[in-house]
Amino acid sequence: MAGLRVRPRVWAAILLACALSACSDPGPADSATPAPKAAPSAVETPAAPTPVTPAAAPESATVGGDGSAIQLSALSDADLEAEPLDGELACGFYTETGSPLVVAKGNVASKDAALGLVKVGDSVERIAAPGGFDGMLKGAVFNGAGKTIRIALTGPPTGGGESPPRPATLTFQRADGASRVFTGRWACGA
Repeated sequence: MAGLRVRPRVWAAILLACALSACSDPGPADSATPAPKAAPSAVETPAAPTPVTPAAAPESATVGGDGSAIQLSALSDADLEAEPLDGELACGFYTETGSPLVVAKGNVASKDAALGLVKVGDSVERIAAPGGFDGMLKGAVFNGAGKTIRIALTGPPTGGGESPPRPATLTFQRADGASRVFTGRWACGA
């Protein structure tokens, strides 16, 4: 009979423990079965940056670097005459105003670099991209002293002719880590 008296107490203790555990929030260590995986939170895994469609992106401000702004100026006819470029055909990155920020020339079917110009502030500087003229048709990556300029096509041609202009972005990256994106169009063939 002593076993019968203990038994109700054991059952009462078990029932009390079950009732208390049902009211509490068991963590993964408290539960006999693993808790279902929760969706990752923004704290656990940083969200990927929302991609910006380059064709719709406005001209950006300078990001990173030493804090000084990247300022590109339009190349004038006088700039192009003062710094002549060799090559059969040219490509250029033009802003909404029709002014070129980059002009480059290269030879067709050449392994020689296409040579170009960019005006940083008031200074006209030389840049180069591999692959001659053909290497520039689908955008290009130009390098110069302390800078990289990436031309990325962002849409279909916007006109007729053999090489109609295409919407594009120009990303200017400075050696100190600063960058700035410009929108416009990339035109080749003249």
